[in-house]
Amino acid sequence: MIKRTDLTEAYGLAHLPAKVALAVTEKPSGGYNLITLEWFMRTSIQPPMFAISIGHTRFSHDCLQQSRFFNLVFPSVGMKPLCAMAGSSSGREIDKFEQGKVEFTWGKLHKLPVLKEAVAVFECEVVTQVRSGDHTIYVGEVRYSWANPEQKLLVYQ
Repeated sequence: MIKRTDLTEAYGLAHLPAKVALAVTEKPSGGYNLITLEWFMRTSIQPPMFAISIGHTRFSHDCLQQSRFFNLVFPSVGMKPLCAMAGSSSGREIDKFEQGKVEFTWGKLHKLPVLKEAVAVFECEVVTQVRSGDHTIYVGEVRYSWANPEQKLLVYQ
């Protein structure tokens, strides 16, 4: 039987299994940053678009305010340690690419890194953004897509 409860209990029952993604952004001072995301979605088929939600206190928020490009990365199972590190440390303090020994090739749109171990990567240009409480939702139009069908998608149980 359904009962009224608080948000934490209800969300705890509903959010797993969950997919995660990574976003690659350009640092204002040069170099690149990674952030682990649970809040992302496809928003349009034509033109193809994805939205990502980033907290205002996050370094990636600062990055996206400076550079209007991001790569949305769907990680493989082997990328789980990278997702954990990218989600628990700040790019203000460490180089996540160096720390995570990330292998990549250069993208075509804005030369952001395309992670080699990923299942899929979408190079996006921000076309709009919306403030949503303590987050900003960035909507990016997909300009280039990359796929690695040999990899298995990371899902958290």
